[in-house]
Amino acid sequence: MIPQEKILQIFDRYDYLQHALGNPAELGDDFAKISKEYSDLGPIAEQAKALVDLNAEIDDLIEMIQDPDSDGEMKDLAGEELREAKTKILELEKVLSLLLLPKDAADERSAILEIRAGTGGDEAALFAGVLFRMYQKYSESQGWKVELMSASSGDVGGYKEVIANVTGRGVFAKLKFESGVHRVQRVPTTESGGRIHTSAATVAVLPEAQEVDVNIEDKDLRIDVFRASGPGGQSVNTTDSAVRITHVPTGIVVQQQDEKSQHKNREKAMKVLMARMYEAERAKIDAERADARKGQVGSGDRSERIRTYNYPQGRVTDHRINLTLHKLDDILEGDGIGEVITALINEDQAAQLAAMEEGF
Repeated sequence: MIPQEKILQIFDRYDYLQHALGNPAELGDDFAKISKEYSDLGPIAEQAKALVDLNAEIDDLIEMIQDPDSDGEMKDLAGEELREAKTKILELEKVLSLLLLPKDAADERSAILEIRAGTGGDEAALFAGVLFRMYQKYSESQGWKVELMSASSGDVGGYKEVIANVTGRGVFAKLKFESGVHRVQRVPTTESGGRIHTSAATVAVLPEAQEVDVNIEDKDLRIDVFRASGPGGQSVNTTDSAVRITHVPTGIVVQQQDEKSQHKNREKAMKVLMARMYEAERAKIDAERADARKGQVGSGDRSERIRTYNYPQGRVTDHRINLTLHKLDDILEGDGIGEVITALINEDQAAQLAAMEEGF
């Protein structure tokens, strides 16, 4: 149950922000910040008011039922309304609790999706290609745009590495739990004995960084340009258009060669570099809050094995929440992965709610 004190704090803050916005000239540079907070707090204050009003209605109904002067028919009617109100109040409290959960500042952002073949050689590269297609299909269903930034093809298909920019609203919120090791169990087409092989691919989902998130100084960058090459060392460009950017203080290296223009390759490389630096800073902050994250879904660590895709049994198991679905084809086609993502989000919210209730 949400304490009355917390609800009063919501109303006080909302009233203060409303009053402050009535005098925009006095806010100066803080106007945009105050305006955003007011907008974000609006749905919370509205839900809190509905909860207060319903509690008042419940008190009136109880008083009516306990009033000796009320006739039997009125008491029966009040009793029925009271039962409905008590059910509704539980729903209102749950909605308000979810609204009060601390927001990840990156949730509404677009994201950089990186998939790399892990153990398993050609099979791992093929599986990386399957995963990339799954996320492409899912993104289409969400109305997001997927732009391929760089790709290194596998020898027999798939990808050794593929990086894409997924743009749209709330991309990171839905894809952030996909970071980690994805394991596949299946019989390769080249396997004559029908033995099941296990291979893996790593997925990293990085929130797209904005210039205000990271401070990159030119003096900290080493930029190398070279001639782009294709598979087997084949030259695919006759000019030095490929770009490799090294952020010297952190040692982060990004390379782009897919575009024919050096300028475009540099632009893409900087976007990936900023995302990796922003994620590194976020990881550092998360590590400092490690105790608070206990019980939440995953750590976003790409070395953590999070999911197994078993072809012979047609099942997918997410090891973090012990969820097994026997709909492998549906998931890999991008339709069923939404069910897994929703389950992960619900589990994370439940863990945060439990932690918040302990703090009340």
